[in-house]
Amino acid sequence: MEKTLIKLGFTEIDVDVYFYLNQEGPRKINEMTEALKLYRKKLFRILKKLQSKGIIETSQENPDSFSALPFEKVLDLFIKANLDQAKRVMKSKEELLSTWRSITEKDDAKS
Repeated sequence: MEKTLIKLGFTEIDVDVYFYLNQEGPRKINEMTEALKLYRKKLFRILKKLQSKGIIETSQENPDSFSALPFEKVLDLFIKANLDQAKRVMKSKEELLSTWRSITEKDDAKS
């Protein structure tokens, strides 16, 4: 699973934090810094990055407590993001090919 997450853009530290929260459940930063042996500032940056990707959440009741989405939902998020990206490329495919042809035709004319 670690290799899969790294292929999806996680760093090894991201994976460690995600696995820890996934296995231990909601935790506060102080608990995590101790268990993961990370400096508070570094851990906070990692948590914010994972939160921006939508795979780490803060508790509604206790905003200092972080938890991880289930692995299945993380995979669903990445699948959706990649499908959305593929759709954008498909949508602009003709325009991109037209631009490419005009560039290569100019280069051919110069030769």
